[in-house]
Amino acid sequence: MKQQPEHRPGQRPRRRTRPALATAVAGSAVCALALSACGGPASADAVPKLAVSGGYVPQPPMADMAAGYFTVTNTGGADDALTSVTSDAASSVTLMRTTSADEMQGVTSLPIPAKGRLTLSTGGNHLMLMGLKHKPTAGQSVTFELHFAKSAPMAVRVPVEPATYRPKG
Repeated sequence: MKQQPEHRPGQRPRRRTRPALATAVAGSAVCALALSACGGPASADAVPKLAVSGGYVPQPPMADMAAGYFTVTNTGGADDALTSVTSDAASSVTLMRTTSADEMQGVTSLPIPAKGRLTLSTGGNHLMLMGLKHKPTAGQSVTFELHFAKSAPMAVRVPVEPATYRPKG
């Protein structure tokens, strides 16, 4: 090991360089950059922030099934997905996608993009409530529990509207 010259009064002592410490610090910086670039700890903006609005169930013409509609808005910086819905009003709730050929198909999830929305509406994606426990009528309400890929479940209570109801907008 190299000897340090003696300290002279009025001068700052020389600092020894420590190659091992410099290497460790540089290595830590590289690790931090790699973590942030490869999905390491997310910033507060890189999470979904969901809100539900405009929900309703049209009074169904049949006693055993109904449809449900609402909009999920995501103001956060990360995508999410609606993965399932339950309701105490029905034995099952199916997520339905309407294809370009106006055909409906059950799906396991519906995407909710970051800074975007998922709209469930007549003629488009929607919920099918099967095995209704009682036929809901206008003026009543139906409660849904929404389950997401990333966000916590959310309970939503929506009104039952007359079959002729059409939302504004």
